[in-house]
Amino acid sequence: MRIIPAIDIIEGKCVRLSKGDYNTKKIYNENPLEVAKSFENHGIQYLHLVDLDGAKSNRIINYKILEQIATKTSLKIDFGGGLKSSDDLRIAFENGANQVTGGSIAIKNAELFKSWIHQYGTDRIILGADVTNKKIAISGWLEESEEEVIPFIQNYQKEGISYIICTDIAKDGMLEGPSFELYQDILSKCTTSNEVGKIKLIASGGISTFEELPKLAEMGCEGTIIGKAIYEGRIALKQIENYISNS
Repeated sequence: MRIIPAIDIIEGKCVRLSKGDYNTKKIYNENPLEVAKSFENHGIQYLHLVDLDGAKSNRIINYKILEQIATKTSLKIDFGGGLKSSDDLRIAFENGANQVTGGSIAIKNAELFKSWIHQYGTDRIILGADVTNKKIAISGWLEESEEEVIPFIQNYQKEGISYIICTDIAKDGMLEGPSFELYQDILSKCTTSNEVGKIKLIASGGISTFEELPKLAEMGCEGTIIGKAIYEGRIALKQIENYISNS
């Protein structure tokens, strides 16, 4: 299972929120590149970079930070937040994103999102399934849609999507443990027998202790995103380094 630390950006700074509430913003570092380099120094290869300014806006905002991290580290970056147009997508890829995550766009403009899947391929486009009360949340988690998570994922599986980041908003930033039941439900109902529609589920939200990681791996999660647990010292980078080297 891939370990993917998260860097969330507001006004160029590394922050974390609780349950996606911008009023709970806590700044952990004013230099995201410094944080990214510390991950790289511990053998981490992947990064989940979120433009929270972009998520609230109508366009990508913090692409310069993406470029800085992409050019000054070897981290493979998946980038999300504020991807509302094909121009935003182009900017993200041109500035070093290996993959991009589309959440709101997959609800608000499904045809455009489907065109991205077909244009760039399923290895480069991730479906963002941010969940509140089993329904998909959009616009930086400020709105709740009527789409239920399982049919939402299944619909995009038909389009060939394989990478899915699922975040239980109620758990995000709370350090109370991840939504094991939700992930098990997705894995059992969205798994197909053929490789084309095989799901690569990335668990996100609520990771609080190192012991939760092997459990997610056993369930069949392809990756897990860790944010506040690292920043608050609940999970040490050395523990992650040892996990990666022993995997």
